[in-house]
Amino acid sequence: MSRLRGPLRRAEQLVPRPAAGPDTAPAQPAPPAGRAADGAPRRPRGAGAVPAVLHTVAAALLVAAVAATAAAGVAQPLVATAFLTLIAVGECVRITLPGDREQAPIGAAAALAYALLGPLRGLPTTHGVLQVVAVAGAGSLLAATAPVLSRALPGACGLALRRRRGRPWGDPVRRDTAARRLLTVGFAAAVFQPLYNGGLLDRLPSAGPAYGVFLAAVAALAALCDATLAAALHRARTGLRFPAALEDELRSLPGIGSAIVATGMLVSLAAGEIGLWALPVFCAPLLLAQVSFRRAAAIRATTGQTIATLARATEVAGYTPPGHARRVADTACALGRELGLGTRELALLEYAALMHDVGQLSLVEPVPDGATALLPAAEQQRIARLGSEVIRRTGVPPRVAEQVARLADPCRRPDGGLDPSLPLSARIIRVANAHDDLLTAARGRGLSDPAGRLEALEALRLERGRAYDPRVVEALARMGGRAREPG
Repeated sequence: MSRLRGPLRRAEQLVPRPAAGPDTAPAQPAPPAGRAADGAPRRPRGAGAVPAVLHTVAAALLVAAVAATAAAGVAQPLVATAFLTLIAVGECVRITLPGDREQAPIGAAAALAYALLGPLRGLPTTHGVLQVVAVAGAGSLLAATAPVLSRALPGACGLALRRRRGRPWGDPVRRDTAARRLLTVGFAAAVFQPLYNGGLLDRLPSAGPAYGVFLAAVAALAALCDATLAAALHRARTGLRFPAALEDELRSLPGIGSAIVATGMLVSLAAGEIGLWALPVFCAPLLLAQVSFRRAAAIRATTGQTIATLARATEVAGYTPPGHARRVADTACALGRELGLGTRELALLEYAALMHDVGQLSLVEPVPDGATALLPAAEQQRIARLGSEVIRRTGVPPRVAEQVARLADPCRRPDGGLDPSLPLSARIIRVANAHDDLLTAARGRGLSDPAGRLEALEALRLERGRAYDPRVVEALARMGGRAREPG
């Protein structure tokens, strides 16, 4: 904006310029706000403790379960082997869900079914909680040998196994998923098996509705347990606030989560009548559902490629500096996490931030350094609306185009009140874009990165409440303060 030049000059007076000399090294581009030097999102203090604790508890539970099962002997070995095999196969055909989640629907459903297994073809089962944990853990460990088996198996079998084995076990997401699975299955078994083996469920006929309602209640509790653990791990890995992470996990339950829970319940109920044939019969539909999720993932990947191409169009044409769109997107996502946005909102925010400068392609002459934050307000709004018209034709969600169309609108109405119709994502992108424009201008004048950050933040604070949302500016200030902390 034109009226931002005065605050820029006032802010520049607060920061001394570095002395020029032969030994003065050129300033390197600073990492985006909320990012570490390597570009990864900054995690909250003590973030590594939560995954370490859950992994340790899951490993200790598995060791204790295997030792107890080995000492007491495996109850009904054929049944245990059937479920173990299905769990291992399910772990080998994993899918990746939005938000970088990884799930093994068949393996999860088989483990839940074994935890909720009561009578088998009219005969009672005798396995307990620890054997359920041992079988679920052994199935996951058996799936870990997929790389070795893929090299040993000849031809198409080995190739298919290599293509379907998913993330390596050294990947943190894979370890998190395995720990969650073991703890959730252990929780479900701890609720159901003592009641069943103690005879407290004998009053409920296995073919009656009351028994099904009880199974549904236990499965729902297990799903909530899994969502809570997943939210805690997501918070630790990404820095997303726990309420937003938990909301994301709960929203994902009606999708593949509900299919897993329903399949687990159906297998445990049907096994009482048809025995182990329930495993392939009721897990086959879940395998077909995985195919649909893979196709949806391919569509999302195509959308991502389209967005990446549009984001680079302004850089290739010389309208914006190299890496500007990516830096703005990284800063915007860090601000979104700080302000409590969920994973879905963060994904839309990233899409809009990557394409926020597409409207500059309509300009006859490029803006110097692509700094649209220094243009008059009317010109900023014109560029934003032209960009939104282009985005509407790309097939991305309509909310992305709306966020880009409104990102240059003032945050206050003419009467002085805040505009409730202005999306928070648009306000975030405007602050992130101005922050990067101001940092680029400061580096062009020879300021160091710390001095440039101080100048940019001071300029944004002078305009908060008019051009920029005060809440977003203060979130940026908080992230900058953490960035200066050691370690």
